[in-house]
Amino acid sequence: MEYADDLRYWLRLCLIPGIGPERQRDLLSNFGLPEQIFSAGQFALGQVLGERLAKTLCAYDNSARIEQALAWVREPGNAILTLADPAYPQALLQIPDPPSLLYVKGRTALLNQPALAIVGARNATPQGEANAEAFARSFAEAGITVISGLALGVDAAAHRGGLRGQGSTLAVVGTGADRIYPAGNADLARQIAAAGAVISEFPLGTAPTAYNFPRRNRLISGLARGVLVVEAAVDSGSLITARMAAEQGREVFAIPGSIHSPLARGCHKLIKQGAKLVESAQDVLEELAWQPVKAPELDSSVEMAGNVLENDENAAILRQMGFDPVDPDVLVTRTGLTSDAVFAILTVLELEGRVVCLPGGRFQRNN
Repeated sequence: MEYADDLRYWLRLCLIPGIGPERQRDLLSNFGLPEQIFSAGQFALGQVLGERLAKTLCAYDNSARIEQALAWVREPGNAILTLADPAYPQALLQIPDPPSLLYVKGRTALLNQPALAIVGARNATPQGEANAEAFARSFAEAGITVISGLALGVDAAAHRGGLRGQGSTLAVVGTGADRIYPAGNADLARQIAAAGAVISEFPLGTAPTAYNFPRRNRLISGLARGVLVVEAAVDSGSLITARMAAEQGREVFAIPGSIHSPLARGCHKLIKQGAKLVESAQDVLEELAWQPVKAPELDSSVEMAGNVLENDENAAILRQMGFDPVDPDVLVTRTGLTSDAVFAILTVLELEGRVVCLPGGRFQRNN
């Protein structure tokens, strides 16, 4: 059977309202490939689906959406992979609920390459984003594909780092593969589609909804050998991804942070529950017994403290700040400098991108 004809049957099966992935798998298990499902007859289908859904399956007309999908897949760089496709990611066949179809925009070959997921807060701190990008770059330099969810914050930083190495990056999205969300990551999404791949299990045109994002998280973890959580609140979606990773038999890693930071508490919770505490990308690579690689120009851990010039007042301020948010008055006490001097130095450091001003007038080191 020709590819387009075969795909047409898969699309017909997967684009019927009310017949979700679980029922699709039941049908595939009982009847075989989609063409055989539609040849089985309403009575036989009713034994699996019930009379109402069997009638819907036989009578529902989704031809317009099928043609839309077939037109999309004919565009350069686009693909729709079925469970029976040799290019379908083998890692997803190991999870309990693999999607029947995957819409892919980009390099399908990356779907079966060794991969690690990096997830974390959308409202990440500058240090959190720097860590995510540096870890991702180190993984990609080692030939590992970096997976994340194209969200703002840690996800976007991880993708940027992944694009800088040979392993590249995969973005698993909670919309149709023909839509970009959030809009602020449009340029990044285009770069990923060109050098990596954007992946979705949702039909074309699917809008972002609250239900879709926790569901796509199982694919982020399922595609990966392990999941690294960079920054996360205790009730965040990143912890859902970590839980799914553990349930799927994947490794879970977490970067510790300040005891005063709400975005460190999720990571600390994971570590208490058995996640592996890591301070550098090499910690992760060694845990996975990955072949050691030459360190890239940027240290894989960003040294977690940054690289500052010594022997000047700027360096003194940075040393006295530590890595927790700090009030300028505290720095006056710690350094012995005047308030005017401290504020002048903080202004320079902020312009250089070495510190950030937080709500409430406190400052925090950026590296």
